[in-house]
Amino acid sequence: MKLFRTGALALALSATTALSAWASELTIAIVNNGHMINMQKVAEKYTADTGVKLNWVSLEEGVLREQVTSDTATGGGQYDIINIGMQEAPIWGAAGWIEPLKFGADYDVDDMLPAIRNGLSHEGTLYAAPFYGESSMVMYRKDLTDAAGVTIADNDSWDNIKKAAAAIHKPDAGIYGACLRGKPGWGDNMAFITTVVNSFGGAWFDKEMRPTIDSAEWKAAINFYVDLLGNYGPPGSEGNSFNEILALYNEGKCGMWIDATIAASFLTVDGVAYAQSPNAGNPVGANWLWAWAMAVPAGSPNSEEAKKFIEWATSKEYIKAVADHPEFGWSKVPTGTRASTYANAEFQAVAKFASAEMAAIQSAAPQATDLKPYVGVQFAAIPEFPEVGSAVAQEMAAALSGAKSVDEALAASQKAADAIMREAGYYE
Repeated sequence: MKLFRTGALALALSATTALSAWASELTIAIVNNGHMINMQKVAEKYTADTGVKLNWVSLEEGVLREQVTSDTATGGGQYDIINIGMQEAPIWGAAGWIEPLKFGADYDVDDMLPAIRNGLSHEGTLYAAPFYGESSMVMYRKDLTDAAGVTIADNDSWDNIKKAAAAIHKPDAGIYGACLRGKPGWGDNMAFITTVVNSFGGAWFDKEMRPTIDSAEWKAAINFYVDLLGNYGPPGSEGNSFNEILALYNEGKCGMWIDATIAASFLTVDGVAYAQSPNAGNPVGANWLWAWAMAVPAGSPNSEEAKKFIEWATSKEYIKAVADHPEFGWSKVPTGTRASTYANAEFQAVAKFASAEMAAIQSAAPQATDLKPYVGVQFAAIPEFPEVGSAVAQEMAAALSGAKSVDEALAASQKAADAIMREAGYYE
């Protein structure tokens, strides 16, 4: 009997050990965008195949950034996998906050679009794998522009964009000429606003990294933005970002939307056409470059299991799993990451936005230039930028709502940015 009990215990321990090799839990912080929400359903098969339980923490974009940054910087250990982007990945990787990623040959890292891969790497090492990538473009209702007798061209002038917005603006009928981001956040309203500033010939900083928010270019860009959205946008635009505008667009209330190319995957209204981002004479930086990616915080006790999940969730296999899923199909696969997706005939057949999206990603210009002496399009790739961008975002929302004049908002923005950069030691 004793031998039996000992043998039974050994068998039980063996079974437990075998199970623990597969059955673990991962806590994943994700942004509450459509592709991330879809992933939760697609990943049910991953759990069924591996036994790995996935605990999802889905957060609004600004809240996600705040919580993930705080937890990762302090080594809080709340998450095994985090959603971050191109602003954070190279900086956090260099600082040792997140672990380098290296996958098997079947992953085919060379299939990744170079602009996306480079933006998530530091000195050639990948620190975050892209779940989806994006640039920005114009998404407009061609039925409305045709009816109004106006056209929108690739790389159109901002003046023509304003004329088109005015022509299709019918607030009494519930249709607004232009729906644009106004909700404060360095990755919310400032993502769009920075591309407008860039296109007007402005930049965040000069060669000495002194803020230039009090420049004539910023003033012209912000006056234009406030005028365009104030006159031809929906009420309460200072509270709208991606998800809010997506809902408005699909309700038929937006004639034009200039935002992330990834939005095209989720538009349900008919007659949408696409154009490359407008500019006011300077096309460099007129369309942004971003990827929502997955990374592993340094020191995670589940890092190996986390890396296995990331390898699966950002692979060709995952894209095919979305395409084969009964609720989704090829029109809902995450885009902007792999060349093979765009080469797929089934994807091309349903994704009418594919060529416009690829053109936008390929034309984005994150490299430093004489005009923009830092890496990044709609952000600056420096550790202090989230603080600077968040402070300015509040002022821009105040200008949009009418709580402050544009001049007052710009002056306050310049003062706040200067204080942050001085304290960081960029200059005295």
